[in-house]
Amino acid sequence: MKALQGKVAIITGSSRGIGAEIARTLAAAGAKVIINYVARQQDAEAVCAAITAAGGEALAVRADVRKPAEVRKLFDAAIERYTRVDILINNAGALLYKKIADTSDEEFDRILSSNVKSVFYALREAATRLADGGRVVTLSSTITRLMLPNYGAYAASKGAVEQLTRIFAREAGARGITANIVSPGPVNTELFTTGKSAEDIKRMAGMAVLNRIGEPEDIAQVVLVLVSVEAGWITGQNIGANGGIA
Repeated sequence: MKALQGKVAIITGSSRGIGAEIARTLAAAGAKVIINYVARQQDAEAVCAAITAAGGEALAVRADVRKPAEVRKLFDAAIERYTRVDILINNAGALLYKKIADTSDEEFDRILSSNVKSVFYALREAATRLADGGRVVTLSSTITRLMLPNYGAYAASKGAVEQLTRIFAREAGARGITANIVSPGPVNTELFTTGKSAEDIKRMAGMAVLNRIGEPEDIAQVVLVLVSVEAGWITGQNIGANGGIA
């Protein structure tokens, strides 16, 4: 039997990048997966099609996780189709690369809504609707361990979700639910590479002990470990999946 056979996983923001790779990885391990998207329906359906073609089960659900009613709808859709939710992966988010002095009120509000409110709403829903013994993994960033210019608002948002997830681990622990954080370094996704020159990417790759930037599958494999039965004694932790950057 596959490791996640019978489990149901919601992965927010999973139509592309790290989220899509996590969805494919959990599905390959036997989980039924909910592919969440907002605007990229075609991409979400392509992820579902690839999972189905490989013998897995997937459902694409449009839900803007910045809105509490939409998060409830996301859980509703999962439970209506599969009767339960065992795993929540908080992956949806946005990146802002700008000095604090140049960041507008609107930009700051947008990054907090995309990166913090979305996780808060999902954790609040999971507190009552995740199955006993469930798993939560929130994607943060190695940026919270560094002092890099232009990442002030983004780093602040990721620091917030780290603490939300750790406190959720304490609050949900009585039901056997674990909650952990994975903090990737630079990863070869559209979110990371957009707006960066080849020289920028090479410089960041050089920060890693392994002398490369990460790939989505590097992160997905760490998530797979954390949602496994074998990882039941790991909770409230922040795992740096960054090739030794920090």
